[in-house]
Amino acid sequence: MKSLFTAIFALFSISITFSQQGTPTDYLSADFHKNQREALRAKMPEKSVAVFFANAVRNRANDVDYIYHQDPDFYYLTGYKEPNAVLVIFSEAQVTASGNSYNEVLYVQEKNARAEQWNGYRLGTEGAKTKLGFNAAFNGKDFLNSGIDFSAFDKILYKEFADDYRNDPRDSADLFDLVESFKTQTGYYLPVEQNNTAFPNRELNTSSILPKIRANLDAKILKTAMAELREIKSPEELALLTKAIRISAMGQREIMKAMHPNMSETEIQGIHEFVYKKYGSEFEGYPSIVGAGNNGCVLHYIENNKLKVGDELVLMDLGAEYHGYTADVTRTIPANGKFSPEQKAIYDLVYEAQEAGIAAARVGRPFGDTDKAARKVINEGLVKLGIVKTEAEARKYFPHGTSHHIGLDVHDPGKYETFEANMVITVEPGIYIPEGSDCDPKWHGIAVRIEDDILITPTGPVNLSAEAPRKSAEIEALMQEKSVLTDFSLPGLD
Repeated sequence: MKSLFTAIFALFSISITFSQQGTPTDYLSADFHKNQREALRAKMPEKSVAVFFANAVRNRANDVDYIYHQDPDFYYLTGYKEPNAVLVIFSEAQVTASGNSYNEVLYVQEKNARAEQWNGYRLGTEGAKTKLGFNAAFNGKDFLNSGIDFSAFDKILYKEFADDYRNDPRDSADLFDLVESFKTQTGYYLPVEQNNTAFPNRELNTSSILPKIRANLDAKILKTAMAELREIKSPEELALLTKAIRISAMGQREIMKAMHPNMSETEIQGIHEFVYKKYGSEFEGYPSIVGAGNNGCVLHYIENNKLKVGDELVLMDLGAEYHGYTADVTRTIPANGKFSPEQKAIYDLVYEAQEAGIAAARVGRPFGDTDKAARKVINEGLVKLGIVKTEAEARKYFPHGTSHHIGLDVHDPGKYETFEANMVITVEPGIYIPEGSDCDPKWHGIAVRIEDDILITPTGPVNLSAEAPRKSAEIEALMQEKSVLTDFSLPGLD
């Protein structure tokens, strides 16, 4: 196992490769995306067409939008990072009037010099062909009158619409227009009169009846097919995902050295995210969680506004996103560098549970085995510590599951049935004892979660985030080392 672990880390060493223009060159290749389209096509029913839409542009406030982030399925299949786009994949080759054959079409944002001056370069149709490898690429407005005869297909596959997008009156081919055009072209809704099958003699109140979706439109097949594809990672994906994970582990290491009782939760978050940027990570994979003391008992605590962490435990659940792939790594450390007896007792129990969970992450075993193994250790341990009287009571202090897939999403889709080689999952048991809990007050306000990202291999689990110490003694030892940030200070603003 050690040799495999070493080989993987050597293969996926942290290094940023830049082109002559100073931009990264280690993105997924056009061939990768093409291969995924072929794999999806093989899962599609005969005589079917699949339609994918890019993510919406989402408004932050007034004339400021959130930083755009592509829909993971759309990116997985195309490599395209811009909004207002449509991908159409056919199960069988189609033939144009002139006799040319094609089996997929990508519709993209149109090149626009003024828009690009304000908001950045657009790939356009030629870029979609030369850089993304599409033979058939058109502007988004061409989808509005695509000429595709959707009635000729037995199944029209699509993903459920979130309907959380706006209509931009300045753009006649924004996502709103593209989706509405799809609904028109496919006859998405049955006439409202056809809903009145249950009570044929009742007068219809059309304002209160939602139209039914036509039977040949299917929103389930793509969800299942994409889950099956994305839960198994290719070597290209593993390289990017491993880099994101190792960057996140480095963030945990640096904060262990830099932590002191006068730090704020926000400052701790900032150090993590600074390390991410230093290594070339574009984003965080999800809102950063930094909870000191009782704040750590809130599972998705993101306020991160406590001004001093004091001598409490600090739960830090953060993940770097690198080229679309996100890590999910959690460490819990004592702000003053030393676990109290109660803190150590809970921490070491969670560590033992995680060890049991990781050991259960083996090819062929049910996905739920990591949870069963970790929960057994915690249930028995909480009874032994006197925090609960029976194992059945322990659930309230360990209320979440132990494992999920990671990848382009922090909670990546998957079948969640059986562990297979080249899956990457989390193993993240935790114990959370809020103030006022029904146990000895000495345990109150203690929250511990330890989370690592585990690669499933034929020879056993490999911890890709192992560079961040997990054992309580190793954490205390690293916290005694000097940080590069020790002498970093800013002038006061008072």
